[in-house]
Amino acid sequence: MVESLAMVTAGTRVEVRRGKSESSSALIRRFTRRAQGLGLVHEVRDRRYWQRTKSKNVNHKRALISKTRREKYEELVKLGKIDPAARKGGRGRSDKR
Repeated sequence: MVESLAMVTAGTRVEVRRGKSESSSALIRRFTRRAQGLGLVHEVRDRRYWQRTKSKNVNHKRALISKTRREKYEELVKLGKIDPAARKGGRGRSDKR
């Protein structure tokens, strides 16, 4: 039987003790709720796939690329080659069924 559950993340300690007539599944449920309430579940999931920060040069290069794409799109709109009203609104599933 589980008597108590504990977890330490980023200096925050979560501990729950089992009551007299409490089942182990209820104890786990209570522990999970408390960890979610403190935001620990979200924090651990965020840390799951760590990515290093992009360098200043990389960010600058990407910004320049997006700026040129935007300018090209706006030019095509002005020339009448693209209808901005026909644009669906970003990425995602298309409704071609």
